[in-house]
Amino acid sequence: MSEKRHQPDPAPGGDRLSLRADCESCFALCCVAPAFSASADFAINKAAGRACPNLQPDFRCGIHPRLRQSGFRGCTVYDCFGAGQKVSQVTFGGQDWRRNPGTAQPMFEVFPIMRDLHELLWYLSHALGLQPAHQIHGELRSAMEDTERLTQGSPDVLRALDVAAHRRDVNAVLLRTSELVRAEVQNKKDHRGADLIGADLKGADLRGANMRGAYLIGADLRGADLGLADVTGADFRAADLRGADLTGTIFLIQSQLDSAKGNAATKLPLSHTLPTHWSHSANLYEDDEKWHRQANPTLLTERCSASRWCGGGGKSGGSGAPRSTRP
Repeated sequence: MSEKRHQPDPAPGGDRLSLRADCESCFALCCVAPAFSASADFAINKAAGRACPNLQPDFRCGIHPRLRQSGFRGCTVYDCFGAGQKVSQVTFGGQDWRRNPGTAQPMFEVFPIMRDLHELLWYLSHALGLQPAHQIHGELRSAMEDTERLTQGSPDVLRALDVAAHRRDVNAVLLRTSELVRAEVQNKKDHRGADLIGADLKGADLRGANMRGAYLIGADLRGADLGLADVTGADFRAADLRGADLTGTIFLIQSQLDSAKGNAATKLPLSHTLPTHWSHSANLYEDDEKWHRQANPTLLTERCSASRWCGGGGKSGGSGAPRSTRP
């Protein structure tokens, strides 16, 4: 249940509103279906399929205004890409799992599958807005139609779906999209899947870099240029983005920003918003000691071990990166 109940508009090519979380139309599936473990991002352990103790009878979070202060930072960066309301209102026809307990288990099993599919729809929509990839827009539209068709399946069909295989197929065309978009940049860096935890990347030229799946936990990216860099699945938890230029970054989702640190000097795409916990100062070095005190040191030793980018699942581990198989 994120602090901002939206994902930036994807590019033309899909139903934008359906890819935004609408918590009012969801039966709090993100507060029940995923497991999470006590860590820098979650204050407690919670088993999959068990309601969070902070969940109220009306499906609202009892501590939503103070999630970060209460040790539930992972909840503030989670985004279902609209899968919650799709499962609640379409797949299960508006059946409340509390009033209809027979729907609970299948609903909780379908939710992460639907989330993966909706995440893919968001990436495909974004890819269709990247003009340098115009030559494969037909393939992207076809992949989007196939993915949308899968989201319309019954609960039994969805639970039997090999979503990992479908994701691999879609990822292939997304990777080609990335290569076409980044082709104009010379001498670009390859940091795909790289361990850059705590790395000093101040002022780094990362234009056109392949950052897919990179571990950037606690990295210092102040003043770095990430124009046309592909950050699919990159883990930005506690990364310092003050003054960084992300205006042309591709496949950047809002939750990656929400998991990082930044300020008013950070340049963002017009479709993204400044996270509410970021500083309004434009000084790259203001209150450095305060920033370091606020950064939880356990993040520097954590990887998204239970995130689906790393082969796990759900909210576990609290990664702000998308929860899909690491590309």
